[in-house]
Amino acid sequence: MLQWLCIGWILGLACMGKSFLSVQLSSTVVLIAVLLWYLGCRKLKHIFNTPLRNLVMTGSSLLLGLFLGHGYANLQLSERLSTREHEVSEKQIVVHIKDLNKLGEQNIQQALHVLSPDGSTVKWMGFLPVQEPVTQSSLINTQIKQHSLELGRYYLIQGQIRPHHSYATPGSFDAEKWALQQNIMAGFRIKSIQELQPQQLYALGHGKYLRQQQNLSPRILLWVERQRLALREFVARQPVQHKGLLLALLSGDESLLDPATERQFQRFGMSHLLAISGPHVLIFALMVCGTLQYLISRFMPHIYLKWPRQYFLSLPFLLCVLLYCAFVGFEIPALRTLLICVIVTFTLLLRQNVQALKLLILSAALLLLFDPFSIFSAAFWLSYGACFVLLRIYQTIQQQPRQIEQTLLQRLYFALKVLLESQWKIFLALFPLMMLFFKQIAWITPFSNLVAIPWIGLLIVPVDILAALLFFISEPLSSVVFQLNNVFIHMLLAFLDLLDRLFAPQLIPVAMNVWMIALCILALIIVFLPRGLLPKSWTALACVPLCIPQLNQHAFQLSILDVGQGQAIFLRDGARSMMVDMGGYYDEEKFSIGRQVILPFLSVQGVGKLDQLILTHLDQDHSGAYHSIKHQLKIKEVSSNQIPEIAHSSRFQFCHQGQQWQWSEDIQFKILAPRQQQLNTAHFNKNDRSCVVYLQVKNAGPYQNFLLMGDAGWETEYQLLQDYPELKVDVLVLGHHGSQHSSAYQFLEALRPKLAIASAGKFNRYGHPSQLTQQRLKALNIPLLTTAEQGSLHFQQQGSKLVLSAERHQWQWLYRQPLSR
Repeated sequence: MLQWLCIGWILGLACMGKSFLSVQLSSTVVLIAVLLWYLGCRKLKHIFNTPLRNLVMTGSSLLLGLFLGHGYANLQLSERLSTREHEVSEKQIVVHIKDLNKLGEQNIQQALHVLSPDGSTVKWMGFLPVQEPVTQSSLINTQIKQHSLELGRYYLIQGQIRPHHSYATPGSFDAEKWALQQNIMAGFRIKSIQELQPQQLYALGHGKYLRQQQNLSPRILLWVERQRLALREFVARQPVQHKGLLLALLSGDESLLDPATERQFQRFGMSHLLAISGPHVLIFALMVCGTLQYLISRFMPHIYLKWPRQYFLSLPFLLCVLLYCAFVGFEIPALRTLLICVIVTFTLLLRQNVQALKLLILSAALLLLFDPFSIFSAAFWLSYGACFVLLRIYQTIQQQPRQIEQTLLQRLYFALKVLLESQWKIFLALFPLMMLFFKQIAWITPFSNLVAIPWIGLLIVPVDILAALLFFISEPLSSVVFQLNNVFIHMLLAFLDLLDRLFAPQLIPVAMNVWMIALCILALIIVFLPRGLLPKSWTALACVPLCIPQLNQHAFQLSILDVGQGQAIFLRDGARSMMVDMGGYYDEEKFSIGRQVILPFLSVQGVGKLDQLILTHLDQDHSGAYHSIKHQLKIKEVSSNQIPEIAHSSRFQFCHQGQQWQWSEDIQFKILAPRQQQLNTAHFNKNDRSCVVYLQVKNAGPYQNFLLMGDAGWETEYQLLQDYPELKVDVLVLGHHGSQHSSAYQFLEALRPKLAIASAGKFNRYGHPSQLTQQRLKALNIPLLTTAEQGSLHFQQQGSKLVLSAERHQWQWLYRQPLSR
């Protein structure tokens, strides 16, 4: 029953933060639940026959694990959310530096442990600007050292708190969830630094924390971080070309990594190889324990007469695994390996047998007990998913008949066969997870991994670890080994460059909604089940729903997306889909709203192409994202008040007053502005020549009429009142993000919408929506919703109703304000 209890525990934790689930635990509740489960299981032995009893006990164990897991998740989440910062403010803080920093091109990212007088701490991420970009050559520059915060030191820092705020749009990267998983409660822009001495800290009331740091465990962890820093600086000084990869493959520290190399690994689907995995840990432990075993066998073999070899070496093996886990910052794959090694060692010492699958499930449950927020990490799911596939491959191999004696050629052939089989099976098995987390794939991954995985795992990583060990013994010898490993890395990159020239692989966005992914998972479960349980031909059943057009028809949907300070609106009905604006970051090369928000959103909607895109005007915050993805997303028709640069596959037409079309009898579109003769002045007056879109959804309530204003201001509003005096509006998307120069009182009074929406960014420098606009809306009793506070807003048709929902109400960590209607 333990494995089912663990599975329930994992599933319960996977529901962490769901707004509609609010299980709360206390010690009394846990005790009662476990007692009832135990008594129930004992009672079942005398009531049901064996098959039924096992089924009921399995179900009850699963439900108990689910209840305990979700209750524990809510408890941990509530505690962590209570320490988050929510507002921008200037503050002076006392911090302790005990983690290695991360070097960026424009700043140094440094974890700050903010001290409280009661001895508790909270972790923030400090951003320390530098006067010149940080490069490999400038790493050991005195300027960087002068600007860095030194490990083990205490500082009084003045700066600005920058709360984490995600783009609350389905499919996009959730920065707030990532911060929770990393236990980072705020960002902090550092402006001034003053080092503090111990006597000053005592005077400020932090004596309790100082005494805690004198304990053995904090001192060991700080020593490890200092060794990581020393190794980074040593690698940075080496006369080698690929020092970034040397360091990343050794310790997971990507501070020296060349952005071009990082992008290449991403395009080949090999980014996981830059992360520390279980084999890294095991290679180090095996190298040390292998050396120890050789020395004992050579000079003190009598020790094995007193303690059997496997028992004697188990403790050094575990210590090596623990040390390497600390050296790489206790990354999730390394922790997984540590927990599995601990469990295996104890079962070995207790002379118990544990099935591999149960071992995997138990280690996952224990990892989530120690760090429940690991459930948020893609590394957790991908790591355990890959282990499950490798386990199935191993079980399949064990079931196959093998010759007792094999030639070298036969063994090589068998190893190559296993490698090929493992790569395509891992690629297929992790495909749904890749869609859930990344929304894109690299088709070349199975082929590039055929060479990269054995080359890195069997050659580069062991040599890297050997060089690191030699660093603590002889730096000149370590330098020679690092230079040798640089040759091996150069050979790998030459192979990747050859593939680049031959195939020019790119990441391919894949549009799959949650139901498609669920069907894909179902099909893969059937494929990977042991033979005989279910016919493999049943996998075809999972594809049937995708081939029936009626099942792919969608009810009407209008989503005002959270794209920060900008506007992007998605509309869909049946098989048709379109967008009004796409948003845009001020520099799409630095951060792309198109690639990071729009494409992932369309992917989770199952939309791979658009029928139409209306760019209300060509300001960056409305059209910038389009230009970054126009060659990746197929769009039949693009409309705007000016001619933009469009992809060859799209056609263009101007939008102007009088245009209208309909998707069905109930859904009709109209362009209300600008007038056709006003298009000549669009270049000089972009905002007030915005394309104003009017949408009617008949036979639906309570919202039927939508007016999308773009960046139109008072001039356009007055024109609309003159041209359409009887205009009915239920939902008004405010012009110019709620600027004070739009949404005039007379305009709002004439329309009297049931709801006003401002698409604006949190902490935007323009103050949108403006206080004046909010006052006008309040005076007319018109409710206001903003994407900054509510996230993406979705109007979805359910029967004869249009139901409004807010993305920030889906998860507890995203929640800001109640949704007023």
